[in-house]
Amino acid sequence: MEKIFTVKKRIVMVRLLFVVGIFCISPLKVHASVPDSHFQNETGTTDTRTNIEEPGTAETADDLKELNIANNLTITYENGNGEVAGTLRILIILTLIAMAPTLLIMLTSFTRIIIVLHFTRSALNTQTAPPNQVLIGLTLFLTFFIMSPVISEINTEAVKPFEAGEITQEEFFERGMEPLREFMYKQTQTKDVKMFLEISQIEWDGTLEGIPTSVLIPSFIVSELRTAFIIGFLIYIPFIVIDMVVASTLMSMGMMMLPPTTISLPFKILLFVLADGWSLVIGNLVKTFY
Repeated sequence: MEKIFTVKKRIVMVRLLFVVGIFCISPLKVHASVPDSHFQNETGTTDTRTNIEEPGTAETADDLKELNIANNLTITYENGNGEVAGTLRILIILTLIAMAPTLLIMLTSFTRIIIVLHFTRSALNTQTAPPNQVLIGLTLFLTFFIMSPVISEINTEAVKPFEAGEITQEEFFERGMEPLREFMYKQTQTKDVKMFLEISQIEWDGTLEGIPTSVLIPSFIVSELRTAFIIGFLIYIPFIVIDMVVASTLMSMGMMMLPPTTISLPFKILLFVLADGWSLVIGNLVKTFY
């Protein structure tokens, strides 16, 4: 009997929950009675139209600021005079912030610097010294140092006029990309540009204006990778010589079981310190952008 009572109780609870769910899911309709005089005072009667001008007759921006159509629609367009609304502008800014790491890595000197520093650490064979955090931090500050003229030009030519309302969004993006395009074009090899132009079947007149941004960016990245690997190869040469000398010495002494890298590591560090290696590598690396 207790089991039957429990089963019936559960059935009743399920039905109750089902009924409550129906009430929650079903839309609620609310009717409110408003006097006809209220609408007549605001929008007029059906015989009298309240629109100022017919749609499509506005000729200036001032005509678009106030637009009243028919007896049941009133639109006031202000706060921007035809520009992007504040909420949409915030959305665009947040999107750019989310893409900032990618833009920082791909459109600046960051790629070349981080690859060269990685080659330097690998050539020294110091494993994690300096650690990745130090390399990335150093690369960020060097990137900021190299890109400072470009950033200043973007701020002067695009950001400040846009904030003052002197240019539109389209002009802002065009002026903002122009200094960055000039920087990338100076660091890009011609054969890389021609390769991507041939792939996209675009004719090139030999000028920067004839290269679309969608072609210039991958061309710049490929050129940066090539330049970084060339510099890395040059950095490896003296350290390879040290490894060969140490390995030959150990073999001549009959020490076959002793790893040559263990013996050559102190000599590599000593040579790097005596030659002021970090100053040479970073100084010449920065000069490649000027």
